[in-house]
Amino acid sequence: MSKISFQVINWDQITKTQHAGTTGMAFWQTLQFAGLRIRMVAYTPGYLADHWCGKGHIVHCLEGDFVSELENGEAFSLTAGMTYIVSDHLSSHRSVSKNGVRLLIIDGDFLK
Repeated sequence: MSKISFQVINWDQITKTQHAGTTGMAFWQTLQFAGLRIRMVAYTPGYLADHWCGKGHIVHCLEGDFVSELENGEAFSLTAGMTYIVSDHLSSHRSVSKNGVRLLIIDGDFLK
């Protein structure tokens, strides 16, 4: 991972991209650095991810609530102020949000 100089991020100036779920939509604002990705992500009410994800993440719930379902059948409810962490290829997961949620998601080479 390369060194990153001090910088302030004004998320209002970061372009949003739209990603369809099986149901609902996800809106991502993404910063990409060498070996590091930082995203502000919002799921609309009724969102269900369209795939099982094997990538590692640090996911912090800023507003709202969601469920992280694991492919093995376990499910974990997270609300504002809660965080989960997982490394690459350890627990395939997908997000479900009944009421909508806003998340800060960090992933990169350090989670391999």
